[in-house]
Amino acid sequence: MSSRLVILPTYNEAESIAALVNRIFKYIADIEILVVDGGSRDGTVEIAKEIEKHQPRLHLLDEGKKSGLGKAYLTGFAWGLARNYSTIIEMDADLSHRVRDLAKILEVENADLVIGSRWIPGGEIENWSRLRELLSLSANKYVQLMLRLDISDATSGLRAYRADLLRRLDLGSIKSEGYVFQIEMTQAARRLGSRIVEAPIIFRERELGKSKISKAIVLEAMLRVTYWGFKRIGGGGGI
Repeated sequence: MSSRLVILPTYNEAESIAALVNRIFKYIADIEILVVDGGSRDGTVEIAKEIEKHQPRLHLLDEGKKSGLGKAYLTGFAWGLARNYSTIIEMDADLSHRVRDLAKILEVENADLVIGSRWIPGGEIENWSRLRELLSLSANKYVQLMLRLDISDATSGLRAYRADLLRRLDLGSIKSEGYVFQIEMTQAARRLGSRIVEAPIIFRERELGKSKISKAIVLEAMLRVTYWGFKRIGGGGGI
C-alpha cells in the first residue's frame, strides 16, 4: 500500500475524472486515490469502477446520494485513517487543481498541513473574471479579519494533512458542508498549534462541467465565519 492518499469528492465529474486520475498516477509516485462520489448521474461512478478494475491504486466509495463536500472529505478521512496512510490529500476532481501543484505541496517538509495557496507570491488564478477574483480575495481577507488564522488562502481545496494531525483533530465536531469546511478545518488545526505552511499554486477555472458553488454555500460561509469571529472576539475561542 502507498503511504499517501488523495481524496477526490465527485458529483457529476464524468468529463474530467479519468483524465485527472491518469495524470496523478502518471506523475506522482507512491500515491493512491479514493473517489468519494455523492450520487453522480452522469456516469462518473461507472468510469471510476472501470478504472478500478485495472488499477489497484484507485478506490471508490459510492455514497449514492449528494451529502456535501464536508461529509465527503470526512468520509474519506475516516477511510484513509483506518488504513494507516501517512498523508491524506484533498483535491478537486474538476481539473482546476494542477497535478504539478499536487507534487509541489507534497514536497513541503516539516508541516502538519500544507495548503496550496492562490493568494501568496507565486500563486495565481487563471480564467476568472476580475470580479470573481475580488470576491474570493475579499472572502479570505474577511476570514483573516474575523478569525486571525494568519493564512492567506483558508478556502483553498488543495491541501495535504499529516495523518497524525487528523487523528488529533475532533473530526466529529466539524459540521460545515461547502467551502467553509476548509476554513473550519484550518481553524481547528491552528487551535492545536499545528505547523501550517502555504505553497503557491495556479488555480484554473474548470473547463468542463458546472461549478458546484451556490448562493447557499456562500451564505453558509458568511454566517459561520461571522459567528465564529464574534465568538472569538467575545472570548469563546472561535469554533
